[in-house]
Amino acid sequence: MKRFIAAAALAGWVGLAIQQYLIFYSRWTAGASLLGGLINFFSFFTVLTNTLVVVVLSYALVSRDSAAKRFFLAPRVSSAIAASIVVVSLAYSLLLRHLWSPTGFQFVADELLHDVMPVLFVIYWWRCVPKGTLRFNHIGAWVIYPVVYFGYVLLRGHLLGQYQYPFIDVDTLGYPQVFVNAGGILAGFIGISLAVVGLDKCLKPPRN
Repeated sequence: MKRFIAAAALAGWVGLAIQQYLIFYSRWTAGASLLGGLINFFSFFTVLTNTLVVVVLSYALVSRDSAAKRFFLAPRVSSAIAASIVVVSLAYSLLLRHLWSPTGFQFVADELLHDVMPVLFVIYWWRCVPKGTLRFNHIGAWVIYPVVYFGYVLLRGHLLGQYQYPFIDVDTLGYPQVFVNAGGILAGFIGISLAVVGLDKCLKPPRN
């Protein structure tokens, strides 16, 4: 299983590196700030969640113990990230994939970050994350991540006039529709989280 985790971590880091390179290259050719490119890079929910995924996978390969390793490998944290990366994949497939047809390195990055990594991390969660410790009340803490992100992108969009995803573009859709769209995605996140907790309870080892 170590080889699988290492390959998954490598795939994730490669996907993130390609996406970062593409953003930097685009801004460099346009004469724009590279620092702004870095901020833009980490303003995508896809990038943030895939970064959390590769951090978990990387810590799973490290033998040395640390507070950060214990935090990221805790079942409640790894499971929250698993729910988040599934949302990334489903939201992209349902809401964004039809809007463009990336080619070249952009196609590779998109496939890795939206399709490959969600599958690999779900396999990791299924096989490697200890089961039987999750509670339904953990979901209340899990939703903080997407809610805070939503607040951030609304504020960023208001200040810069640039929204990371078309379904939260206030200038085009207006606040009522954006909140409806965000509420639907949040409902999907909660539904996936319920499924994760339910599976955790089903997969817990039997008591002796």
